[in-house]
Amino acid sequence: MPAPDAGSLAVATGFLTRLPVGRRATTADAMLRAAPLYPIVGAAIGALVGAVALGLAALLPTLIAGALAVGLEVAVTGALHVDGLADSADGLAGRRPEDALAIMRDHAVGTYGGVALALDLLVKAAALGALAEAGAVAPVVAALSLSRAAPLPLATALPYARPGEGTGRLLGERLGLGRAAAGVSIAAAAALAMVQLDALALLLAVAVVAALVGILARRRLRGVTGDVLGAATELSATVALVTAAGLWT
Repeated sequence: MPAPDAGSLAVATGFLTRLPVGRRATTADAMLRAAPLYPIVGAAIGALVGAVALGLAALLPTLIAGALAVGLEVAVTGALHVDGLADSADGLAGRRPEDALAIMRDHAVGTYGGVALALDLLVKAAALGALAEAGAVAPVVAALSLSRAAPLPLATALPYARPGEGTGRLLGERLGLGRAAAGVSIAAAAALAMVQLDALALLLAVAVVAALVGILARRRLRGVTGDVLGAATELSATVALVTAAGLWT
């Protein structure tokens, strides 16, 4: 298993954000080397989002500050994970796995997806606003770092549900326990550095969300897709932020 390098971090950044870096090197092997570094990119996004929320909270009501910070995260990530959440929620309308997968492939946002997005973004904005009011940026860094590790064990533990190629299939079939464990370890170390032992509560929250998403995906889809992995990331971030808000406010 080749070790990640600076190029791997660029690939991870290019995949998880809209920044034009690392995309020319996105071969399958490069993507696999980059996967354990997702939490580092998440930490950087968390630092940006948390700092913006904190700055805006000095000028605006905290909910508005949190909402604008969420908007910034969506813009930086190209709505990568919220899109996965919306598609996965819409897939719940399918009675059979085949129906659910067909619904999830449709780019139109349905009722379930719309409701899931509205609730997720509202709760996330409120949590970010509360943390900004408390002057806390470090928990945001920890939460978003941990959330970017959430899809790694899911991709490893569950089969890929959709026929054909995709990032989810690549991660599921070739990532391996070693790289998944490395990604989780990096996220845990970043969280511990940011919030010390409070990181354990955030880690538990993310683990519970990832496990529940995995159980639901196994039952409804017989596995995971890229959308499911994105949904796990987004929900993990929101629940971790809510947990952090409960601890810091």
